[in-house]
Amino acid sequence: MSRAYNFCAGPATLPEAVLRQARDEMLDWRGTGMSVMEMSHRSDDFVQIAETAEQDLRDLAGVSDDYAVLFMQGGASSQFSMIPLNLLGDKTGADYVNTGIWSKKAIAEARRYGEINVAASSEDSGFTTIPDQAAWQTRADAAYLHYTPNETIGGLEFDFVPDSGDVPLVADMSSTLLSRPLDVSKFGLIYAGAQKNIGPSGLVVVIIRKDLLGKARKETPTMMNYQVIADNDSMYNTPATYSWYLAGLVFKWLKEQGGVQAMGEINLRKARKLYDFIDGSDFYANPIERRFRSWMNVPFTLADNALDNEFLKGADARGLLNLKGHRSVGGMRASIYNALPEAGVDALIGYMAEFARERG
Repeated sequence: MSRAYNFCAGPATLPEAVLRQARDEMLDWRGTGMSVMEMSHRSDDFVQIAETAEQDLRDLAGVSDDYAVLFMQGGASSQFSMIPLNLLGDKTGADYVNTGIWSKKAIAEARRYGEINVAASSEDSGFTTIPDQAAWQTRADAAYLHYTPNETIGGLEFDFVPDSGDVPLVADMSSTLLSRPLDVSKFGLIYAGAQKNIGPSGLVVVIIRKDLLGKARKETPTMMNYQVIADNDSMYNTPATYSWYLAGLVFKWLKEQGGVQAMGEINLRKARKLYDFIDGSDFYANPIERRFRSWMNVPFTLADNALDNEFLKGADARGLLNLKGHRSVGGMRASIYNALPEAGVDALIGYMAEFARERG
């Protein structure tokens, strides 16, 4: 069997070495005679898996003991309501920055729980740029400032970490966590759906500064209360054990690659290759201001969108899968997360060049 190059935005490609290890351990994890997915989450074996995964994540991301690390069920979208329920406390509202579809979804959900101020928006530009922070209308009494560092659908990415002053900074890092070095100390809370750079779907990682725990509103459901989850080591109920285990294998794999510093260098090189090809072509185009182009998600259009289906059919035949852009924006999108090898980017560029020669 030949492995394809999977450019899906999520669930995304996983490292082949991780899949092979999971395959080998599927029926018998370390002589226990059972699969990880059959284990009790209270067993010593699974507690070992969970604790090791958390420590490896802390090592990779540089997470200090000032933060709790939670492995929760669901995806990042579940956090859109959990964050205001847990962080608004006795304050009336929070500030949000709108840079795309995921920002808009977070804003809409947060408005169920408080007064949400859109401090800045790039909607007028079609979400092709990031507003200058000097023009943001933030509030010193906001419970927190929320932003989306990388808009997976639109391919728009911050090239800076906003300065939120004394207001806790909250970030949806679903598509960027572990893709490069990060100063976690600048954030009050980071959340990330696992299905891009961490592991399979069904799991979301929350990194929260401990002083922000214990502020949940009284109506917050128990299973959505960060304090409860932290107090119970993410095992108040049965967690997504197999997803947690696979995430732990990915963390080990990342360490073997040289950690986030090495991955950042590789990811930047992959992105530059693809953008340089697009920019050097009169057949393909990317709409995002160059400074704010995503390393992880590269949208592009063809000179004639009537050729889109033919392009996708040819890509599939060559094992270049899931290049169709999100239904809300159209065109193409290549998601080039950690586990997508550089050879995959080279293969995509080769096909794009061939298609342009034949159809341009």
